[in-house]
Amino acid sequence: MLWLLLAAGPAAAAVDEHGPAPRIGVVTMQPGTVFFERFGHDALVVAPAGGGPLLSYNFGFFDPSETDFIGNFVRGRMMYYLVALPLDEDLAGYRDAGRGAGLQWLDLPPAQARALADDLAERARPENARYRYDYFTANCSTMVRDALDRAMDGGLRSQLSGRSRGNTYRSEAVRLASPAPWMWLGFDLGLGPWADQPLSRWQEAFVPMRLADSLREVRNSEGRPLVQAEQALLPQRLPAEPGERARADWPWLLTGLVLAALLWAARGRRRVLGGFALPFWLFCGVAGLLLAYLWGLSEHRAAWANRNLLLLNPLALLLLPGAWQLLRGRRPGRLFAWAAWTVAGIATLALPLHWLSLQAQTNAQWIMLLLPVHLALALALGRAPAPARP
Repeated sequence: MLWLLLAAGPAAAAVDEHGPAPRIGVVTMQPGTVFFERFGHDALVVAPAGGGPLLSYNFGFFDPSETDFIGNFVRGRMMYYLVALPLDEDLAGYRDAGRGAGLQWLDLPPAQARALADDLAERARPENARYRYDYFTANCSTMVRDALDRAMDGGLRSQLSGRSRGNTYRSEAVRLASPAPWMWLGFDLGLGPWADQPLSRWQEAFVPMRLADSLREVRNSEGRPLVQAEQALLPQRLPAEPGERARADWPWLLTGLVLAALLWAARGRRRVLGGFALPFWLFCGVAGLLLAYLWGLSEHRAAWANRNLLLLNPLALLLLPGAWQLLRGRRPGRLFAWAAWTVAGIATLALPLHWLSLQAQTNAQWIMLLLPVHLALALALGRAPAPARP
């Protein structure tokens, strides 16, 4: 089906450079409930000058039947497609899912509108349709943004690059992923300091709804507002896009201190400590292996140099046999105390690095939560064991 769309779509979109100009629009779809729908979506719309169905140029197609699709996704080598299809057909899935959609008609000079329509028709050809996908810098929304900017001779970028609302890739990602806790957790733990750079309005347009907001403030090359008219196409029947919310650190610190105090109070109870330490160290070790893979072996640059690796340490897996012995009421092996202090000592490095680093990473809440737990376990278990009590 994908290849049929690729082959057939551009044929209907040829534009006569000397004829009437087509009308150009941007359609923005609201977030859905599936994980790859959480950030919303958008596409460029071309209304042929001679009449006929509206064409949607959609950069959001991928083919899960491709060879090694999952492996390429994990390694950060995803390939997406631009597909041209009738707008009504493109909106059918969003209508069925209850996702809202709105259309912004743009006031582009005729030469720019023709150039954009021609560019889209050429790029939608099967031999040109593939592009290397990146979650933040080359997705469906940035491709729409970039196509518009080329048609406007750089006018869009010049108006958006010098302005910022202080958002970051992390803040936008965790905000939009927040309805799915596992997705929110993955973004917040998995993103490194690269994701914490303040974004310009141009960069934050990786979110379709942000791009739609910014287009309302842009002017065309002749000084008129770029957005000429707006039209609601589909009602939003799903929960609204999550709003912005400030991150509070004190609940994380309070939780970390309470857990540490409870662990210290249970320092003579091997089974209690083992019952907590076993899943905690298992989570730290497995999550640490994943973070190490993303940094060292993948092309997901947003996950590189992630200092959460100090808190989620693969070395914690070495503590699992000792935790199992504790759970059975037995004394761990001779090297257990050394390993527990090593893991806690490495976690402690996260605090000065957070304070002193020239490239900040927004992970203070994870330090406040996890560091007290690491230290409490080391203090309770990394010493001569008290008499066992079941």
